[in-house]
Amino acid sequence: MAYGPCAARLVTVFGADFNANEVIAPAHSILTLIDAELANRDWLVTNRATIADIALYSYIVQAPEGNVDISFYHNVAKWLRQIEALPGFVPFPTSKAGLRAIS
Repeated sequence: MAYGPCAARLVTVFGADFNANEVIAPAHSILTLIDAELANRDWLVTNRATIADIALYSYIVQAPEGNVDISFYHNVAKWLRQIEALPGFVPFPTSKAGLRAIS
């Protein structure tokens, strides 16, 4: 996550000194794996939301701010919506990049 979706966002939002193309490609590799893991289940680890889901949500939902298109990861999109439906969910504020996941 750190050298994928997170680093891509750091370039766009904070001007980090990463090569955008070098961090966007690993972001898609990570998202492909997560999308496949979610193909036959609702949550990443167990049959309910865990800290793993919450922690990864924060990186994945913000990935579009790093020019990482997540629109074709359908299982990830479903998973994002499930997290957003959890009691007490509070969305992230929009950054200056202004790009959001469509979930």
